Amino acid sequence: MDARPKTVYLPDTMIHWPWPRTVNPHLQDVKAQVDASFRDFKALSPESQEAFDKCDFALLTGLAYSNAPREYVQIGCDLMNFLFLVEEYTDFENEAVTKERVDIVLDALHNPHKIRPEGECILSEVARLFWVHVIQFASLPSQRHFLETFDEYIHGVVVEALDREQGRKRSIDDYLKLRRKTVGVKPCFLIYEMGMDFPDEVFYHPVITDLADCIAELTIIDNDMMSYNKEQAAGNEFHNLISIVMLELDFDIGSAMAWAAHYHAEVQKRFIDGLAKVPSWGPSVDVLVKEYLDGIANWARANHSWSYESQRYFSTKGLEIQQTRRLPLLPKVNAPRTHLFLSAVPPA
Repeated sequence: MDARPKTVYLPDTMIHWPWPRTVNPHLQDVKAQVDASFRDFKALSPESQEAFDKCDFALLTGLAYSNAPREYVQIGCDLMNFLFLVEEYTDFENEAVTKERVDIVLDALHNPHKIRPEGECILSEVARLFWVHVIQFASLPSQRHFLETFDEYIHGVVVEALDREQGRKRSIDDYLKLRRKTVGVKPCFLIYEMGMDFPDEVFYHPVITDLADCIAELTIIDNDMMSYNKEQAAGNEFHNLISIVMLELDFDIGSAMAWAAHYHAEVQKRFIDGLAKVPSWGPSVDVLVKEYLDGIANWARANHSWSYESQRYFSTKGLEIQQTRRLPLLPKVNAPRTHLFLSAVPPA
């Protein structure tokens, strides 16, 4: 007999976050064009494409880059599609296949004018065309910073594949060290920095890097709280903070959710306190720093809002769950080949 609760309370982690939900006015104009271009790759089966569309990654773009010009919104949409396609092509693979796909993606990004070999995995061409577009608009520092953060992210994906292959169960600390890479947040900061010539002394200043780390951490906590249901149902729970907290601290689901919400509040405080420690580099740089930090702070709000407004985690029940905070716990199932199909709410 299953002794687990039938529903889980999902704490509202962002109720006190000072950055409100806003959406870019160019979103709807850009969305149709980007969606059509992505389908032209034929990177997914019709069934997978339908599930991909329901995730509405363009909405995440519009929420995340609410003040960006139209061209940046288009690049942001392409970036989201690219990152989530990488996830789709690696989430169920072993280390060898994942590393092979990672290598061709990196080669495409570093050699965007090189024609990809016939028959190669479509990921490389998606990466190449994305980067060809980016380098027409992005400052050189922002290009370099993206490639550095993307490299960290995608090599983390290989480590995750090895963990999955070996059935490794990490401690909370070890998991968070890896998850800070695999969550893939920092490459998304490209759009905030794209039009700026950020000096390295600013970008790599310890206060600035810690603030960026905070936003990545908030995203990890929110994503893992909201994806826990589908992950545990699919048997993929050990790359999820809630499951790892339950295992390491011998907590039930409710206690693990409360632990995560408390940790989330601590990280929020660290970010707000950190803003007061940002040094001055002179008026012309300070205005860019403020714009960048406002952007990444908005990312945390955008990710949280999108998680309920899209069908990524909760099918069509997201706004209802956002109101009630009650999440029906899914039974264990045989997971389909794509993580996109498994909704975190049972069918009506």
